[in-house]
Amino acid sequence: MTPEEEAARAELIEQARLLFAGRVEFLKSAPALKHLPDPDVPEIAFAGRSNVGKSSLLNALTGRKSIARTSVTPGRTQELNYFEVGEPTRLRLVDMPGYGFAKAPPKVVEQWRRLVRDYLRGRVVLKRTLLLIDSRHGVKPVDADMMQMLDEAGVGYRVVLTKADKIKASELEAVTAETITAARKRTAAYPEVIVTSSEKKMGIEELRAAVLADSLI
Repeated sequence: MTPEEEAARAELIEQARLLFAGRVEFLKSAPALKHLPDPDVPEIAFAGRSNVGKSSLLNALTGRKSIARTSVTPGRTQELNYFEVGEPTRLRLVDMPGYGFAKAPPKVVEQWRRLVRDYLRGRVVLKRTLLLIDSRHGVKPVDADMMQMLDEAGVGYRVVLTKADKIKASELEAVTAETITAARKRTAAYPEVIVTSSEKKMGIEELRAAVLADSLI
């Protein structure tokens, strides 16, 4: 990285820090597309398996303790949950329904799938989706299914590894390499992977910068 690129990266990180240090508020939950807010600002969506740590990562990203509710029961999020960032609003974060929760009735699973698929295909202000993968498990078949859905929708996405503090460094290095390889085989995936830990705040600075940069494309 050149000195100019390093300076630009540092500036982006600082801009992102200031943005998320400001106003971040829950806006609404949308159980159907007709309930979505007006498409007037960029949106960054978060997708992942029901127990991937999505709420914890959203809380770490925004620097709040409970902006997104965490639950001991995976799969509680069954709607598109919207959070506004900035004053005035610069972007919105969209917490999508978790997938891959085995105990959910098939009818509910199909309802989630339809809502997510329709949102991905039809939301003009959706700039990027962040696909969260549990670093302890790597890309599972249900994650590959989500990648396929994103590819088919033509939605650019970044893969974000979560819970990186829960495994050994050597194992993390291996799963990161495997995940990068999987991402690079996908038509809509960003070729690099962001490694995070909500508890240790690992990768959060980089993730904030990525969210800000993606909202500007």
